[in-house]
Amino acid sequence: MVSIDLNNSQRTMLTTLVNKYQQTGEAVTGETIAEEIDRNPGTVRNQMQSLTSLGLVEGIPGPTGGYKPTSEAFDAINRQQIDEAESVVVAHDYERVDVTVEEINLTSVHHPEKCRARYHLQHSVQDFSEGQAVILGPTPISKLVIAGTVVAVDESNSEVLLDVAKMEAPVEEPDK
Repeated sequence: MVSIDLNNSQRTMLTTLVNKYQQTGEAVTGETIAEEIDRNPGTVRNQMQSLTSLGLVEGIPGPTGGYKPTSEAFDAINRQQIDEAESVVVAHDYERVDVTVEEINLTSVHHPEKCRARYHLQHSVQDFSEGQAVILGPTPISKLVIAGTVVAVDESNSEVLLDVAKMEAPVEEPDK
């Protein structure tokens, strides 16, 4: 795997393209990407040309055209290409949102007063903001539920950092 050094704008656009493509499985228009990241469609088209020349994006012509990410695009943003990913419930602002959480990293677990969780979504994180209460889970296998407050949002990597207030997982009775 060759490492491609993307600037923040390119990474944000590529992440948005991958997120939208994984939601629909269809080509994503430049206008859709521009609207999602609040940029000018012309700027998005220019950046998509540079991402195409890097082999990260494929342009699809025609009335239903747009852009599709290549397998190299997934590598460039450290994303796995999963066809049948499990959905994990995230609730914020008292509303349930079904999203695909690609990864949850727990940091500072050894410090009970400063436990944090960084979770990576396969969707836009623009609806999340600092100070917002969030509940994440249950996860598919361990049924872990994490509740806390958003500390930071990284839109270019679709990541949210959560100050963990509570974590719960069901306790199974041991086999006798």
